[in-house]
Amino acid sequence: MSGRDTSENDRNERRFDVTLVGDMNLDLLLYGLPEDLPCERELLANEMAIRVGGSGAITAHNLATLGSKVGFITTVPEDEFGRLCRKELDHAAVDMSRCVPLKDGRTGVTVHLQHKELRHMFTYAGATFQLTFDLLDVGYLSNSRHFHMSSYYLQRALTPCIPELFRQLKAASLTISLDPNDDPAQSWDRSILESLPFVDVLMPNEREACLIAGETILDQAIAALRQRVPLLIIKRGAKGASAYTVHNEWHAAAQSVSIADAVGAGDSFNAGFLHAWLRGWEMDRALTFGNLAGAISTSMRGGAAAFRDPASLQALRNAGGVDI
Repeated sequence: MSGRDTSENDRNERRFDVTLVGDMNLDLLLYGLPEDLPCERELLANEMAIRVGGSGAITAHNLATLGSKVGFITTVPEDEFGRLCRKELDHAAVDMSRCVPLKDGRTGVTVHLQHKELRHMFTYAGATFQLTFDLLDVGYLSNSRHFHMSSYYLQRALTPCIPELFRQLKAASLTISLDPNDDPAQSWDRSILESLPFVDVLMPNEREACLIAGETILDQAIAALRQRVPLLIIKRGAKGASAYTVHNEWHAAAQSVSIADAVGAGDSFNAGFLHAWLRGWEMDRALTFGNLAGAISTSMRGGAAAFRDPASLQALRNAGGVDI
């Protein structure tokens, strides 16, 4: 048996399919607000929802409900918001045994003001800023086939050490995916490029791809980034999703669905795509399944609610043509 075969067998025998490090916060969603938000006015929403949020938490939750074995490290303050979020992740069977409890920290909150088509988002990062490299159990994270990280720019205390984290995980034979998400500071520090040599799957949206690559034209950003990573995934919203290697590309159309909101749609795509990709599905099929997962997430309020709904999950199974 070759060394490569031995490594693959070892990876398949590990505890988790996917481990993640990332953000967990409470999402407060308000609906029906006007797009113009004047000061010193009391504006009335017509609906609201409170959900587990944070890109890392939503991805972990939705991967687990799809059937992947998931381990997640995040900071968990001992406040009511933290307990609520952890309850949702526990219910989805996300392992959180190596999470970092914080007695003095506060759980982050994102307020989503949902308009007819667009939204405003306001985030208090809270404990997200307190996750440092020395708080991570790298051995726990390595006991997995794959590692995923979201919200690169939001994890300020961890960001300088992400290349070293990736290096250690790659040495343990994990594949690695990265969704950079937005940079709230809008500085788009391109030190992220130092992490890319360890990344197998880079998963930005169109805007993020341009800003990371330092290009204003999407095609030029794609041309640059596909040279840096084995697989580049571009999430394109209503235009679906595309995948690129150095020599090949694939495109999958978006799926039609009645939209409640788009919160967590990109994270849900990540969950669907990675769940399929790690099972060796053909690229066209994996992209389509990612689009289906993203679309179904928008059918209910918040990023995780549809993945707790038995009918929505069954619709995803049926559309994917497989018992997931």
